[in-house]
Amino acid sequence: MQPGNSLIFPLLGYFALVNCASGYHNPEGKSHQERQTGNPVCAVTQPTTKAPRKNIWACLTNQEVTEAIDFLYKSNELNLTKTGGSWDNSIVSIDLLQPNKTDVLPYLADTKPAPSRYARAMLMFGNTKEPYMQEWMVGPLPISNQTKAQPLTFLSTRKSDNKLRVYNADFDAVGTFNENIMSQAANAIKALWNVNPDAVSITTVSPTQVDSGHVTVWQGFMGNPSGRYDTGTLLPLGLYVRSDMTGRDPSKWKIEGWLYNNIFYKTIDEFSKALAQPGFKKLGMVVDGPWAQLDKQGDALPFDDLPPPASVQPGPKRFSFDANENFLSWMDFTFYITVSRDMGVRLFDLKYKGKRILYELGMEEALAHYSGIDPIQSGTCYFDTMYGFGSSIVSLVNGYDCPSHSTYVNIDFLDGTTRRTQPNGICMFEMDRGFPIQRHSGGGFTSVTKNIAFMLRSVTTVGNYDYQTTYEFHMDGSITVAARASGYIQSGYFSHNEEYGFQIHDNLSGSMHDHVLTFKADFDILGEKNSLQKVEFVPTTETYVWNDGKPRNTMKAKKTFITNENEAKIDWSPNGDSLYAIVNTDAKNNYGENPGYRFMPAAGVAHLTVQNSSITQNAANHADRHFYVTKQKETEARASHPYNLLDPADPAVNFAKYFDGESLTQQDLVLWFNLGMHHMPHSGDLPNTVFSTAYSALTIEPLNYLPGDPSRATAQQIRVDNGNNGTQTVVTFGAKPASCAVGPDQLNPNTAASRGSLAVHKYPYDGTQPNRIG
Repeated sequence: MQPGNSLIFPLLGYFALVNCASGYHNPEGKSHQERQTGNPVCAVTQPTTKAPRKNIWACLTNQEVTEAIDFLYKSNELNLTKTGGSWDNSIVSIDLLQPNKTDVLPYLADTKPAPSRYARAMLMFGNTKEPYMQEWMVGPLPISNQTKAQPLTFLSTRKSDNKLRVYNADFDAVGTFNENIMSQAANAIKALWNVNPDAVSITTVSPTQVDSGHVTVWQGFMGNPSGRYDTGTLLPLGLYVRSDMTGRDPSKWKIEGWLYNNIFYKTIDEFSKALAQPGFKKLGMVVDGPWAQLDKQGDALPFDDLPPPASVQPGPKRFSFDANENFLSWMDFTFYITVSRDMGVRLFDLKYKGKRILYELGMEEALAHYSGIDPIQSGTCYFDTMYGFGSSIVSLVNGYDCPSHSTYVNIDFLDGTTRRTQPNGICMFEMDRGFPIQRHSGGGFTSVTKNIAFMLRSVTTVGNYDYQTTYEFHMDGSITVAARASGYIQSGYFSHNEEYGFQIHDNLSGSMHDHVLTFKADFDILGEKNSLQKVEFVPTTETYVWNDGKPRNTMKAKKTFITNENEAKIDWSPNGDSLYAIVNTDAKNNYGENPGYRFMPAAGVAHLTVQNSSITQNAANHADRHFYVTKQKETEARASHPYNLLDPADPAVNFAKYFDGESLTQQDLVLWFNLGMHHMPHSGDLPNTVFSTAYSALTIEPLNYLPGDPSRATAQQIRVDNGNNGTQTVVTFGAKPASCAVGPDQLNPNTAASRGSLAVHKYPYDGTQPNRIG
């Protein structure tokens, strides 16, 4: 039995730090040398570059981590221990406290030195009757006479000292209590499913339900996987138990009742008596089997055993990378890369044609809100940054997650006090999008241009779900942020669940849920002072001077500006007839238009369906609209907080408090946008949801920013001229032809380079150690 624990348990005992990229490499472990096989084999080399300045957003160095940890442990006020028991004060996580933008901009302008470095540490204070978590900051680093440790409060919207009360801190006592539950349920388990108690587990709803200090914990019974796959989220059994776990004295915890077939029994005796009655309706068991397991199944597909098409690199790569500063240059784009323990991959100082368009781009939160007839599905909402979107990055599989010619970057993190490396945590590659970026056939000619894009990708496995995040850069100056989800769904039991999902297997219901992934885009269009423009397609009836006074039904462009934060909580129009852009009205282009960047959905998007959620309360106000625009403030750096659900009524970050009526006219603006999916699992989600449909994306593109289409500058285009006598002439523009053979290591990639991946399992979770996958 692996008891499920909720909310805070996954991080106690797991001290995680992500330290950005730690070097790139060829996944084959060797260079592609030329070999004589008729033609020389392409030498796939990685060009290097030198960053214009140091990456000040880079995660904490080994020395900084060591010094910050030591400084905290030496504090008599904090009284931290390294054992990490439930009654100890301990370090939960540590990461870089990102510098303030107002301190960074002078550094980027070469007018001031780099800002000081600080660590932010999440601490658990368990040595008290009312345990709590609190963030602290340590700096400046390296340690000096000026270094001090103090509570980190300026990033929180709470008026208090940002102490987050923890109502379920006694994870070491939960296991004993769960054993009592299993002991009481042993006879019922045998009677209902004819199995022994060690064949089932119990999982705990997340977050914990707290009402005026009273702690109610719902747990559900689920079957244990029968094979190597983590199919547990597909094996609910339809039996639930409610407990009162108020306070820190486990002897006062008590079971309050049992739920089966939508009937509530106050005691196990009452349930057992009902179970023994003739006519008691026993519901079926969800039985693990091939339907829930991976590997090849089904009839062979025609030609499927033949090698499929593959993306290859016929020579040196066409982007350059500074591995020391994690700085990348591709065509007209440059940016710095870092990795946050909570939020994963982030990009900073993103420039196009030498001018910054984005100061910061990255994910803020990945939220999954469930619904169902039972208390587990009805009570579940995950904030996946709590488990660590960066520390849960997994190794990418060469040739499958990314093309075999990709450049891979390692991710460093701390497991306890030991630094470990996640190989192949990020991949970077170019690819042909499979359709031209431009084409036109006219009188006697055809013009067509290849659509080559650059991709930066990572995959985070948080429990049952794998999230793929890709930043795509295009030759037209546009950027697409794409998110995909795969993995095992969290399912519900079928009984009485018709209004919350489809029945997708024997006794199994797909549990409806919303995925909402919130991203931050801090725009700087030709400077920091920008405005939010809206252009609407509106129907109208007009009378024109040339139409003899007759009215004509047509449409117009209604151009306005959204001037106030309170008006900048926006949903996309149902017909897609509204255009939004961040523009600079003080820097008109040659035609008097406002240059900027438009942003728009590139695939389905979503915000929360639930209104005024009983679970999240004020903790998910960043997820109730499609996008928001606010004035940039150092105190409003994050849309959410990994531990918002510890106090949903007054969370660490209440995003709604950012909207206080401030002007958006020529201010430093931040766009917060939501990607996501309304997921109603169906039989096609078994065994795993697939990336091809669980997909969401947003594109930002130049709007009146450039004099024309910048992709015309590429050499990867041709013009085919057709002569009158049937002859054709192909005109090229300087693109070099491929002159070498593609090596077998590109066509048959070495997947062994993907080593074991660390993933934090949330459902169920053994809080004593991270789960090692692979």
